[in-house]
Amino acid sequence: MNKRPSTILVENQIPTATAGAPRVPTFEGAATLLAPGLFRAMVSRERKRSERSRKPLLLMLIEYKSAEDRVDPALVLGKIAPLLPFVIRETDIVGWFEQDRVLGVIFTELGSMDTQTAVGVIEAKIRRCCQPLCKDEAGRHLKISFYSFPDPWADKGNGQRLSSPLYSDLFETEKKKRLQLLLKRAIDFVVSGVGLILLSPIFLLLALIIKICSKGPVFFRQQRVGQNGKEFVFLKFRSMRSSTSNSIHKDYVKRFIAGKAEKHTQNGEKEGVFKITSDPRVTPIGRFIRRTSLDELPQLWNVFVGEMSLVGPRPPIPYELEVYDIWHKRRLLEAKPGITGLWQVYGRSKTTFDEMVRLDLQYSRTWTPLLDLKILLETPRAVLMGDGAC
Repeated sequence: MNKRPSTILVENQIPTATAGAPRVPTFEGAATLLAPGLFRAMVSRERKRSERSRKPLLLMLIEYKSAEDRVDPALVLGKIAPLLPFVIRETDIVGWFEQDRVLGVIFTELGSMDTQTAVGVIEAKIRRCCQPLCKDEAGRHLKISFYSFPDPWADKGNGQRLSSPLYSDLFETEKKKRLQLLLKRAIDFVVSGVGLILLSPIFLLLALIIKICSKGPVFFRQQRVGQNGKEFVFLKFRSMRSSTSNSIHKDYVKRFIAGKAEKHTQNGEKEGVFKITSDPRVTPIGRFIRRTSLDELPQLWNVFVGEMSLVGPRPPIPYELEVYDIWHKRRLLEAKPGITGLWQVYGRSKTTFDEMVRLDLQYSRTWTPLLDLKILLETPRAVLMGDGAC
């Protein structure tokens, strides 16, 4: 398997002109620069195109950064813009990432060239073209940054890689829905807090039954991947015997994500489900709390502390990401993980993994507080029916 390119961040000072530097052709007018809004939209579109084509892309940003205000960044970058046609191809896209402050170029279809090599080639061309113009101190404050996609943003589990300009559209969407997201968080906080108090007798009863039926802790704790790749400790009531291997689930979930898993019938149903129906690790009480989804109740704590939401995509286990297609990861970028969601209400284990991801993406695209309310009201019916529950 080829190693996926990682994020590359290169900041270089462009050297001043030297004797014998190549002469750059000049012409009237500058390269056609897209406005910031349109250019960022193109970044988003090309990122999504790369998700499907599996062909990497590069985003190059050129900016003027100085602690002094003697030189207008727009004037400096205005000298760079006419040179870009000599560096980029006709299929590449150039524009303002930030008006008069940051120039950007999207390099698509890198072909067989690896990302590291592409960065080196492009950087060398930029240096050669800029040398005749960088004859003063201003040239020393020009910096070039490269960002590559696909980006293994979840590898470190801290969620910090998503500051990349490749995802600026997601941050802009969050800004537009800031008040709605604050309302969503307030509802999560209040409902989960009240739920933890009101359901405490059920918590105590289930804890007692689990302790009586099998040895081991009451709660099952597991590392899960949340929004932007940030990992957290996911809570459930333990439904399996303690000290069991996860190899059965790990093997099955990898086949399920790859589309190679087969449906299995349960409870005499004609339509099968995508899940392990006869897992020897599950205890008798574990089968009951799984079917009724009572094992999910401790996740109200995850919601209360802000790691999850009441409604959203289910958070994956880190080893699941190993077999994710590039576009699958978007389900963790566009919404905080939740206890219930469109998949739990309308699909559950009867859908393929790709169909589940599409439901998650549909939720993030069409999300409103009213949609959350609708899903929450539909959840008890789905739980009581038990269709595809696992």
